[in-house]
Amino acid sequence: MGLEEKLPSGFLLTTVEQAAGWVRKASVFPATFGLACCAIEMMTTGAGRYDLARFGMEVFRGSPRQADLMIVAGRVSQKMAPVLRQVYDQMPNPKWVISMGVCASSGGMFNNYAIVQGVDHIVPVDIYLPGCPPRPEMLMDAILKLHQKIQSSKLGVNAAEAAREAEEAALKALPTIEMKGLLR
Repeated sequence: MGLEEKLPSGFLLTTVEQAAGWVRKASVFPATFGLACCAIEMMTTGAGRYDLARFGMEVFRGSPRQADLMIVAGRVSQKMAPVLRQVYDQMPNPKWVISMGVCASSGGMFNNYAIVQGVDHIVPVDIYLPGCPPRPEMLMDAILKLHQKIQSSKLGVNAAEAAREAEEAALKALPTIEMKGLLR
């Protein structure tokens, strides 16, 4: 016998963090940063067949000041890297990044001086989306996973504590060069 049973019907019990998480996940506005063939798949995701409007994301924002999600779709050249960082810096907080496609995630087949070998060298990435190019269904799945991450994120002092713990865990992690197994 809990508090829920004593309340009249129609009452909803939740925490401020859960309510804010639900609101934030339901109002994600993406900024387009289509750089190569993955951008066509990203545009397809916003079209009628896949319909991102179901998730409140029907309008891709042209201004970074109106967006809180950056979808980096395609390879990032060394000349484009500062522009990408500037657009990211102009986005309001909280902001999230999806790296769409193998070229954005790791440079793909372009292992040369002109292409950045992973967009995570420029901006922090929340979700990596593999594929060449990834299908629209994969992008929608990544967006749903990002929604789960947004909904479970903390607020205020709890957010600062969670960020500090994540930073400490990242610093304690074993460097990739020292990993054994499939990598070596």
